[in-house]
Amino acid sequence: MTTTTPSRGRRRAPSRMERAAGKAAALQRPRVVLALLLLLALVCVMLLDGYLRAEVGGDQRVRTGASAGDVPDEVLDGGPIVTFRGGQATTVSVPDKTIALTFDDGPDPTWTPQVLAILEKYDVPATFFLVGSMVSRHPGIVADMVDQGHEVGIHTFTHVDLSYQSDARVRREMEQTQLALAGAAGITTTLFRAPYSSRTDAIDNYSWPVYKKLGQDGYTSVFVDTDSDDWKRPGVAKIVQWATPEKNEGASVLFHDAGGERSQTIAALPQYIEKMRARGYTFTTVSGVLAAQGQAPPGTPQDRRAGLQAAHREATGTILYEGRALVAAVAVAEAAVPTLSVALMVVGVAVLGRFGMMLVLARRHHRRRNRRRFGWGPPVTRPVSVIVPAYNEKECIANTLGSLARSTHPIEIIVVDDGSTDGTADIAESLGMPNVRVIRQANAGKPAALNNGVRSARYDLVVMMDGDTVFEPDTVRQLVQPFADPEVGAVAGNAKVGNRTTVIGAWQHIEYVMGFNLDRRMYDLLRCMPTIPGAIGAFRREAVLQVGGMSEDTLAEDTDITIALHRAGWRVVYQEHARAWTEAPGSLKQLWSQRYRWSYGTMQALWKHRKSLTDKGPSGRFGRVGMPLVVLFQIVTPVFAPLIDVFTVYAMIFVDLRASLLAWAAVLAVQLLCAAYAFRLDGEKYRYLLMMPLQQLAYRQMMYLVLIHSCVTALTGGRLRWQKLKRTGEVGTPVGTG
Repeated sequence: MTTTTPSRGRRRAPSRMERAAGKAAALQRPRVVLALLLLLALVCVMLLDGYLRAEVGGDQRVRTGASAGDVPDEVLDGGPIVTFRGGQATTVSVPDKTIALTFDDGPDPTWTPQVLAILEKYDVPATFFLVGSMVSRHPGIVADMVDQGHEVGIHTFTHVDLSYQSDARVRREMEQTQLALAGAAGITTTLFRAPYSSRTDAIDNYSWPVYKKLGQDGYTSVFVDTDSDDWKRPGVAKIVQWATPEKNEGASVLFHDAGGERSQTIAALPQYIEKMRARGYTFTTVSGVLAAQGQAPPGTPQDRRAGLQAAHREATGTILYEGRALVAAVAVAEAAVPTLSVALMVVGVAVLGRFGMMLVLARRHHRRRNRRRFGWGPPVTRPVSVIVPAYNEKECIANTLGSLARSTHPIEIIVVDDGSTDGTADIAESLGMPNVRVIRQANAGKPAALNNGVRSARYDLVVMMDGDTVFEPDTVRQLVQPFADPEVGAVAGNAKVGNRTTVIGAWQHIEYVMGFNLDRRMYDLLRCMPTIPGAIGAFRREAVLQVGGMSEDTLAEDTDITIALHRAGWRVVYQEHARAWTEAPGSLKQLWSQRYRWSYGTMQALWKHRKSLTDKGPSGRFGRVGMPLVVLFQIVTPVFAPLIDVFTVYAMIFVDLRASLLAWAAVLAVQLLCAAYAFRLDGEKYRYLLMMPLQQLAYRQMMYLVLIHSCVTALTGGRLRWQKLKRTGEVGTPVGTG
């Protein structure tokens, strides 16, 4: 055994990259927070949009008022306008030959502007009882409505029946609608009409406390005398007939400008106005009725329509700015959700396309490489140098070297101790293995350790592995056989999770078999393998030296050198029969650190080799085939893939629970199919697939956050230092398949 020891001088000065990484380390937590905030913002947008669309519907749910013992008779038998001046309920009737024309459920972007145009044509004022969520979604219509001199009232924020809601919910429905009105038109209102209400004689013991409480808060509740029932779409003639008061009585008349298809309302409204005017009727607002009966609210300002908007109050101060903020937030949600829907479709197609491509190409790869007559060329029997970079691997190094000692292929083992402080080098030397050399170097990082090993290698083929990995006896022999083809410059092996007995380990086992090795089969056939895993990879020594060795420019030196080999014209292949057993991170914190480094390092490598997109020859081929696939499948699609989960939850809550569950189950079934096929190709036991639904709900979300975190770091110009994972050494001798 030979030991090479560097001079014992001062430790080297930190590199430029290390200094930058050290400065950036303190910024990582804010970037994690920013990544979480981005995801939270997406969720908030979805929730806001769903809340805006909840409950809004027609007025077909009208209660009978059968139990009304607590309601005063004068209210049940009184007019359609109920005020509570001095705490005493008072009703007001509409004067004879007067119509208080009212509309419910708006504003609607299709029907409300048509209603406003008709009213403007006939110079008819009206009172619109607006749904707050619709106001916040269509503020411009409300502003036009108020500017034309029409009066507005509250119809709750989500069109919910307040009779069965808590006091807090009632208060929230009113306050949110007032905010929406303030943001849309700069006003608030004192008028209120409850959803699903009709005449005063329908008030019952459930709804009466709500009206009393709102009356105490200064609201005037408005009911109807005559209902057009236009929501039933009975035909124009019927709508006009039903909206006409008996004899010459005045009436609060109800139409709808939203809540459904309103073409019959639009057709009936001009006929109705002309008919009532021919009979000598005038039109006014609710405030106009109150003023005519001497009941106008005291102190209300006179406006250009002679008090027809007397219920309005100018919004100022906090409520004005909060209202504008609400309208702005809704505008963002209204713009974002359709955009996200399109993105979801694109992501869904890309994900399904990827699954289909993987299945087809993986099957072709397996059949081609496992047919009886397949061969790379003459068997490769010459010795190989195995390089084991090690930094504080005392728990694992003995198992790693012990597995190599059983190799069926002639090898030399080079352990490059990268400044370990736990006696890793001493353990390696103490094993007394004759074909092991230990090289000690000051801590310089894994790329430097690998380059040191390559320079010290005696043979032209080098195998690189991690210090926590164990090989099967036949691994090296299988790994180097593709080098019989002189075009092959590197070979990726089949990395498998050894510590798969835990939940986290089982999740990673599924990911390795399906997400990594199935991908590598696809990339192999397309001749654009993006990464040779650090746990198991083989290289021609001349190819490594040709591209300048392992680079320290990125944190994913394995991806970096793989792309560099492609660009230099070497072929990179996948050897599924060369298996290595590695110790996967055992905690969520360690897993986050590892995957964060992987994803960020991959982005660095892609950016470093971005010129391959415009190069010619082998470099250009990778740039125009491999680069787009890696960006699409490893960055873009995973970043947006959470939309599938977010939209599934959104649809479950706000759209259709059953259909959403079926859609989610269908996507899961496709993934299970791909995973099952990958397990079959690798000879794995299917029992681990029982963990896949839970993996989709928990583990996958974490991987999304990691990738988003990496993207945020990349976009903000951060640098990341190498992060050493804590090892346990529980992966000993190869555990065997399954």
